[in-house]
Amino acid sequence: MSSARVDYIAPWWTYWLHQFPHVNLRFQPLDHTFKPQEENYQQSLIFLGCVAAAGLGVNLLCLAIYLSCLCCCRKDEEEEESKKSNSCCVTWAAVAAGLICCVAVGVGFYGNSETNDGVYQLTYSLYNANHTLAGVDSLVTGTMGGMQSGLNEHLSRLGEIFAARGDFVQTLQFMQQMSDNIIKQLLGLPDWEKAKVDLTAIADQTAYVEYYRWLTYLLILILDLVICLAACLGLAKQSRWLLTTMMVFGVLTLILSWASLGADVATAVGTSDFCVAPDKFLMNQTKDVISSDIVHYYLYCSQTLPNPFQQSLTVFQRSLTTMQIQIQGLLQFAVPLFPTAERDLLSIQHLLNNSEASLHQLTALLDCRGLNKDYLDALIGVCYDGVEGLLYLCLFSLLAACAFSVMLCAIPRAWRQIANRDRDYDDIDDGDPFNPQSRRITSHHSHQGNMHSFCSYSSSMGSQTSLHPPTQAVSNAPLSEYMNQSALFGGNPRYENVPLIGRGSPPPSLYSQPYINRYSPTMRATYLSMTEDQIRHFGEDFRA
Repeated sequence: MSSARVDYIAPWWTYWLHQFPHVNLRFQPLDHTFKPQEENYQQSLIFLGCVAAAGLGVNLLCLAIYLSCLCCCRKDEEEEESKKSNSCCVTWAAVAAGLICCVAVGVGFYGNSETNDGVYQLTYSLYNANHTLAGVDSLVTGTMGGMQSGLNEHLSRLGEIFAARGDFVQTLQFMQQMSDNIIKQLLGLPDWEKAKVDLTAIADQTAYVEYYRWLTYLLILILDLVICLAACLGLAKQSRWLLTTMMVFGVLTLILSWASLGADVATAVGTSDFCVAPDKFLMNQTKDVISSDIVHYYLYCSQTLPNPFQQSLTVFQRSLTTMQIQIQGLLQFAVPLFPTAERDLLSIQHLLNNSEASLHQLTALLDCRGLNKDYLDALIGVCYDGVEGLLYLCLFSLLAACAFSVMLCAIPRAWRQIANRDRDYDDIDDGDPFNPQSRRITSHHSHQGNMHSFCSYSSSMGSQTSLHPPTQAVSNAPLSEYMNQSALFGGNPRYENVPLIGRGSPPPSLYSQPYINRYSPTMRATYLSMTEDQIRHFGEDFRA
């Protein structure tokens, strides 16, 4: 028994998962034997899923505490260094979340593929074993049918023909005994029909569940990737509605990640319990269908183990050989005396030749090497590829949960920074002539002749035009121009990059309040570079 186990050695990760605590919902420890029919064992797997649910609760609680602190403990948004620090933290958090999400999706695709390959190998082996058992059942049924119906019919007609010869009739009776002996040996073989039906049902159900499992994980992986990319796009474009939408989807994806983690851990632990001792479980499951000697023969397939079908097949072979010898004797000695018997004797000979061919096929199919190979292939598919893929899917769920947790921490900060930026734009004084909105109002009034514009004033000076800058039309630039110019100063709308000269409307005094802090040092330098004649010429238009 120990030498046969060299063909299959459970991988180390199945032993590691097998050591996970098995506790029912009443917190009672259980043994680690694979017993899927027992309620306590099912509860032990459900308990592992509950642990993942507890992890989800802790994760959501930490996020709630963080968001509460972020809303309640506000820092002074007027400090420039604090703004830069928060912006840097949001940027790095978004980069980290994106990288972790991409790694998680890659790991998830690999794990999903590995699990699918393992389950496919399992179902393929089950279908192949089912094909072998169906072939055995077909050969046994066909041989028994030929012996019971065809052979008996020919022997009955030959008995009538050879009624005058007692020695020939005795030969026919001996052949009938050999036929009954063959039928008896065939009836002694296991009933493979029930086992065949069980394998088919298991393979069909496994393939059905695996298809929807693979499709579900594929959709989850795509969803995670889309949400991650959309969140990064929202941060780049500073779109509050997109960030809010992605925050909602991020919470849903976080819940899905923890739920998939619980399901994967429970499935991996249960499968590992089977992989550690598969032979024991299979022998317990088949003890009411097939004898333990036959199951043991197929599970271990050792040359030292006796073939449980050897005696039946030997009797089958000897009976066929004896019958063929008897038919040859009747063809040689009875046909010259009873020519009408030749047709039935040739039919019996053909039937015996077909039975012998079926015997060779049956011997090959009943050999342990075929079914044992299917058994080992199924174990390798489930315990190596399948469980390994589940571990990668567990890692994917953990990485996805981390990525979306970081993203849910970064989005509220980014949302608040966008709100602060919009509030800074709203704080601009409408009376400021450098406000684009104010300039549009000024332009409108100048066309009505209600305001003294810089252009109209300078055009009346005649020969003194060389002393001041050339006149320009009143600017009616859109708000986007003002925004683009202010972006050069770190996105702070309190400073403008437009020169004071040539704006079309004179500025207030650079030393008056509340405008003294609204213009950058460059703009003040531009104003101070004007000549005294130009300042004297414009007079009070430059005064506050």
